Amino acid sequence: ALELAEKTANLPVPLHLRNAPTKLMKQQGYGINYLYPHDYPEHFVLQDYLPPELKGTKLYESARNKREVEGERLQQRRWQQEQ
Repeated sequence: ALELAEKTANLPVPLHLRNAPTKLMKQQGYGINYLYPHDYPEHFVLQDYLPPELKGTKLYESARNKREVEGERLQQRRWQQEQ
């Protein structure tokens, strides 16, 4: 992940993830259509958090222990329910 961050540091943060503390930033679309996960069931929303150029990039590989396997299954189920 660190290597990827270094290689892609020039990619812009998606607009919906940008903070919009000023009127100008709001007018430019910062923060628009952001979905706050804690406002949704199971605190999960189908929302991209990476720039479009990195869509589909896997940054985490779970260990093969019981707890992480269960967590991975839960995430997969959530993604399938939202699509």
